[in-house]
Amino acid sequence: MKKLLYVILGLLGLLVGSLIILYIAYNEPLPTGNQGREADELARKMIQAVNGNAWDKTAAVSWTFRNPHYHIWDKKRHLANVKWDSNNVLIDINLRKGVILSDTEGVSTLDKAELCETAWKFWVNDSFWLNPVTKAFDPGTTRSIVELEDGSNGLMVSYSSGGATPGDSYLWILDENFRPETWKMWVSIIPIGGMEFTWEDWIQTETGAWIATRHEGLISVPISDVRTARSLRELVGPEDIFAPLLDAQGELISF
Repeated sequence: MKKLLYVILGLLGLLVGSLIILYIAYNEPLPTGNQGREADELARKMIQAVNGNAWDKTAAVSWTFRNPHYHIWDKKRHLANVKWDSNNVLIDINLRKGVILSDTEGVSTLDKAELCETAWKFWVNDSFWLNPVTKAFDPGTTRSIVELEDGSNGLMVSYSSGGATPGDSYLWILDENFRPETWKMWVSIIPIGGMEFTWEDWIQTETGAWIATRHEGLISVPISDVRTARSLRELVGPEDIFAPLLDAQGELISF
């Protein structure tokens, strides 16, 4: 029994030591930058580089995120279909409530509510990775110019509200055409500041928007099966997959 305890303590010590080494090796303090017209102009150029106008006109999008999570997003009505494991959930993004389409036999009302909340959190995270570039001017954001080590300018976008973890900041490093090459993250769910991920394998979708489908860093974050359309019907066919969220008059259920 003592030998087992020593083994467990040793493994815990090794884990803690590894985390400390990672923190020392990779942690960076949040850099300070200069807000103002120059930062806003750089943000607009970045959005233009991924055809933000085309993204704004995109009404529906589907994609698979790394775990995998599969999403169908009705951008026009702010509705999402999120599938993972054996779960299939329709949610009203604004209300964070919805309908569970997968088998819920024996599932309590509380557990159903938690499934809807989980689906919403997956959508928040996965849709942000899909195209955060166009969110640089969202309510609650600030933009600032940060001078990089090579003397070029990076764009820091900080979020004081919105999403599941407000207070996060992202430093975009752009290429000569203002398209993102990498970003560094200062986010509450990652204790190490300045974690860097690439933005690569860009594709132009059906509506003209550009999406990066591969992100390499401490882990790999692939995005696949990306499709965009100018209507939900164009994306998934004539049947309204979100009908369970609507009342007899076709209006969204208030829950």
